[in-house]
Amino acid sequence: MVQTPLIECRGLTKDYLYIKEGPVKAVDNVDLEIRSQDFLVIVGHSGAGKTTLLNLIGGLERPTSGSVILDGETLEKMSDKKLASIRMKKIGFVFQGFNLLQAYTAFENIEVALAPSNMSKRERRERVSDLLQAFGLTNRASHLPLGLSLGQQQKVAIARALANNPVLLLADEPTGELDPVSASEVISKFVELNHRHKVTLIVATHGTFPYDIANRVVYMKDGRIVNQKEAGY
Repeated sequence: MVQTPLIECRGLTKDYLYIKEGPVKAVDNVDLEIRSQDFLVIVGHSGAGKTTLLNLIGGLERPTSGSVILDGETLEKMSDKKLASIRMKKIGFVFQGFNLLQAYTAFENIEVALAPSNMSKRERRERVSDLLQAFGLTNRASHLPLGLSLGQQQKVAIARALANNPVLLLADEPTGELDPVSASEVISKFVELNHRHKVTLIVATHGTFPYDIANRVVYMKDGRIVNQKEAGY
């Protein structure tokens, strides 16, 4: 039986209009299928279109033309409210800059992702405690981001992204700001999420992430996919 892709990008294009440069195609007619439980790494230099492609797949931006179909639903046809609901329930985001709320503790930064859910306060707190334990951060629960190392901040950001048990995790340069030891810990956690917990992973990198651990690699240049490789090839 042929497996239906979790994500389908069809003729996906995103244009930006700049005063000096004029129109620029950040993503240019991309066709891409991502299977459930794939570990896909998108590789390309700065400006290749990696981040824009992630944002389109995650419903953070709407395409100029083309479609993104996630789990059978066409994202660009949704209202903003419906799209926000899909992001909350199915997609987790991990950013290079962490995007933690500086006035919130590690615990609160994770808990805030559960605020729109139907969980009771007790259930939310239990979920956050479990995530902190899974990332070895229980003793950092009450620390503000400035009291955490960069590696610990990224772990909090990943835990927050996983709070609602997403089927898809999107990570933009997740090890770009980390020292080698912290980066290795984050990479190991991603492998565990994909292999043990069956989370579909898409990571964008310009080379700081070891893409040889993924089962699929896509290379981008000037907004286009110029090459694709499967594991073992």
